[in-house]
Amino acid sequence: MPATLLRIHPENPPQNRIQQVVDVLRKGGIIIYPTDTVYGIGCDIHNAKAVDRLCRIKGLNPDKANLSFICSDLSHIADYAHGITTPVYKVIKKALPGPFTFIFEASAKAPRQGGNKRKTVGIRVPDNPIIIQLVKELGNPIFSTSVREDENTLDEYVTDPDLIFEKYRLLVDLVIDGGFGNNVPSTIIDCTNNDFELVRQGAGDIEQYL
Repeated sequence: MPATLLRIHPENPPQNRIQQVVDVLRKGGIIIYPTDTVYGIGCDIHNAKAVDRLCRIKGLNPDKANLSFICSDLSHIADYAHGITTPVYKVIKKALPGPFTFIFEASAKAPRQGGNKRKTVGIRVPDNPIIIQLVKELGNPIFSTSVREDENTLDEYVTDPDLIFEKYRLLVDLVIDGGFGNNVPSTIIDCTNNDFELVRQGAGDIEQYL
């Protein structure tokens, strides 16, 4: 069954449309949604079958995939990550919401699917009203990865929700059109050693928060 293309206002997302997306996630659906960087593809972190399906769509090994947790705020970090020192927390509090993915040691509560056997978890709080409201309504984070095929190529389709829909319409359940996205991914910072190690330079500049 082809996916639904759902247009949602990027600044003032209507509650009924957010609820429509949440219902899809709760039923184990895969969605594509806007962030403050590139469009993402994700599912409910508590649905193992959905996580496996997401990895198949992206051609990833569920045990090795570096999927991020999309959170609505910092309250979920304590649930899924541990070993965060006060100095590190102060920096991420200033940097988020924003175009960063912070890698921490995974806590015992972190779901084991989607790369958590590596004992780390990537935390993302995008500065985007649609995905923030969506995760709040869902009540827990979602597993996520980028719709981009290759970090080293600039694909036009990843910024245009209509083109994304054409590419993924038979693979996912719902595509949110929240306007044109960006083609620069998030900056990835490894905090597992209580420091800020740059893994990938993307849209965010961590230096301004240190």
